[in-house]
Amino acid sequence: MISGFEDITTATILLIIVAGFAAGWIDAVVGGGGLLQLPVVLMIPGITPVQALATNKMGSIFGTATSSVTYYRRVKPDMRTALPMAGVALLGSLGGAVVAASLPGSVFKPIIVVALVVVLLFTAFKPNIGELTALRHSGHKHYVVAVCIGGLIGFYDGLIGPGTGSFLVIAMVSLMGYAFLEASAKAKIVNLATNAGALMFFLPHGSLLWGVGLVLGAANMAGGYLGARTAVKQGSKFIRIVFLVVVGALIIKLGLDVWNENIVNR
Repeated sequence: MISGFEDITTATILLIIVAGFAAGWIDAVVGGGGLLQLPVVLMIPGITPVQALATNKMGSIFGTATSSVTYYRRVKPDMRTALPMAGVALLGSLGGAVVAASLPGSVFKPIIVVALVVVLLFTAFKPNIGELTALRHSGHKHYVVAVCIGGLIGFYDGLIGPGTGSFLVIAMVSLMGYAFLEASAKAKIVNLATNAGALMFFLPHGSLLWGVGLVLGAANMAGGYLGARTAVKQGSKFIRIVFLVVVGALIIKLGLDVWNENIVNR
């Protein structure tokens, strides 16, 4: 199965296109589009988890590339911070993908759920956070914090994935002092690198369903372009609201996974 379309129905193809567009939009604003996209990819008959992860990453990289360019043109993010973060994140994502091949992501899911709850409460009870950029660090320390964030969240993206963009956004808002809009712009550049790092691991294994990946990528591009333009137009307050909704959905999704894997199926 090379393209992935051999046994797939027209209805499922349409669902993949819709999910890809919606995921691209969400990813462009705050990240977390994999919540929609990956479950739909897993509906393809006969697909393996590794094939689903690889195909999902291919679709996502088109969307993050499009939203990165859109943000760059309209927000002009500081590339002196974004590029080192992206470089370290790429290596972290590659390392995470290697570990994911031998260690199930379910081991880490309970920890991720707790972290997301903390993030949700922190953002909800600090309504003014992320409205304006007020950097917390300067000089060398600023870049050290940036690359640490990139490396850790890049590793997480390669290992598990869901919510990578959201973690990047809140880390840059809370730990570095960026406004939500500026953080989202940088997050897309870093997320582009983490997707590339994971694909560097998956491609040599022949896991990618090229046909599905290209269709998913086209839908992601359209959603990513519209999402980035919407975020730039609406500003940080809008991004904060979408962020809270997406993080809430992530908590529910991963919480149900933890419940099913550790309670129901035990």
